[in-house]
Amino acid sequence: MAEAEPLLRAIDVHKRFGEVEVLKGIDLDVQPGEVVAIIGSSGSGKTTFLRCINLLEEFHQGEIQVGGERIGYTAGTHRRLGEAAVAAQRAKIGMVFQSFNLFPHMTAEQNVTLGLMKVQGKGKDEAVAIARRWLDRVGLAARRDHYPYQLSGGQQQRVAIARAVAMEPKLVLFDEVTSALDPELVAEVLAVMQDLARSGMTMLVVSHEMLFVRAVASRVVFMDGGRIAEQGPPDALFTRPKSERLSSFLGRFHGVFR
Repeated sequence: MAEAEPLLRAIDVHKRFGEVEVLKGIDLDVQPGEVVAIIGSSGSGKTTFLRCINLLEEFHQGEIQVGGERIGYTAGTHRRLGEAAVAAQRAKIGMVFQSFNLFPHMTAEQNVTLGLMKVQGKGKDEAVAIARRWLDRVGLAARRDHYPYQLSGGQQQRVAIARAVAMEPKLVLFDEVTSALDPELVAEVLAVMQDLARSGMTMLVVSHEMLFVRAVASRVVFMDGGRIAEQGPPDALFTRPKSERLSSFLGRFHGVFR
């Protein structure tokens, strides 16, 4: 049986900030329903790669496709698409950030309904029904009328997740979504992500939560110096690293991989 077409395909992606090349030729395929975790030291290019996929950063060489559609640039050229076309593509790719980026003057429900109405053109009743369904899914049905300042960090991040997935994106990107949280709030956010993974959502996750990565990821990608240095199933990568660089990186997480 032939393998499905990748939902995400990155081909030789390069990105520079001035003279500094931070992505040095990224090649990565992600299949529908796959949960791929990206690990690596700070400065290895993980977040920059996610931001290129979601068109928050322009890249200078290569190609990114989502659902077979070239992202950000016209076919056969490196000429950027117009803003309306970019916005339409971005709407198909959900992203959850380290900072929650909620609108402080809007309730949890209003934060989720905004994109449904403004971007997808849904009526208020339909948008509210979708928002309430997702806020219930992330355990916040009782907090839907609360403003961000009335919510804990973990609750705010769960609202941000609900806002991203309510748009029914093809792919959801998670960028260190627990790094701004107190340790006791991390588990509630990871539990929501684990539930989404079980439901078959295609996810690309940058994380330092190695127990979560090992439990949930279908595949782990280790980035080092702007390149993919190693990748494979979590158990193989964590217990039998092939490179000294990965072995050294994993050594920081004593006890996690026994």
